[in-house]
Amino acid sequence: MYRKTLMLIAAMILAPATLGAQTGTQAGAQAQAAAQAASPDARIEAAMRAAAQAEIPTSLLESKVREGKAKGVPMARVATAVEARLQALVRARDALNRAEARVVSEGELLVAAEALRAGVSEAALIRITREAPSERRAVATAVLTDLVRLGYDNGDAFARVNAALTGGPESLVNLRAEAAASLRARGLLSTDITGGLSGGI
Repeated sequence: MYRKTLMLIAAMILAPATLGAQTGTQAGAQAQAAAQAASPDARIEAAMRAAAQAEIPTSLLESKVREGKAKGVPMARVATAVEARLQALVRARDALNRAEARVVSEGELLVAAEALRAGVSEAALIRITREAPSERRAVATAVLTDLVRLGYDNGDAFARVNAALTGGPESLVNLRAEAAASLRARGLLSTDITGGLSGGI
């Protein structure tokens, strides 16, 4: 499914390449249509269709579009961000399925996707998903993400989060606060369990 999703996006973006051998009015009309297909709006629409086909909530892409428009980001950059988020969401969905996570909220899916984009390995994501209680899974994934962003390798980051999970709710909260403080010292914000990584588009 992941490869099919990427192929659909690529087909929309690369459509103009098929027009090189054509001439005349027909070629001009098709070139115009192809240009429209590769426009930011068309790319975003293609990503939305791919998400629906892959059973990924389109609301998680729509929020990225709203964010970009609110910040006045050029739509070409918004389209690129939407495509990147879709790819990460598909990877995250597949990883969570392999972890046999029975009920996954949109927020958990987004945090998992942003974890992968931040450098968390699929293996580490699967392990933390299996180890963390469902009600603490999103927070555990966010802390794992922050530790990787701080430079911990996946094994060490997982070990710290897993130790905090076995130490009780306070341990995980304290580790999250520690990671957040270290990120702030570097001018960064910690991972938002409702909105993914800080920094936006």
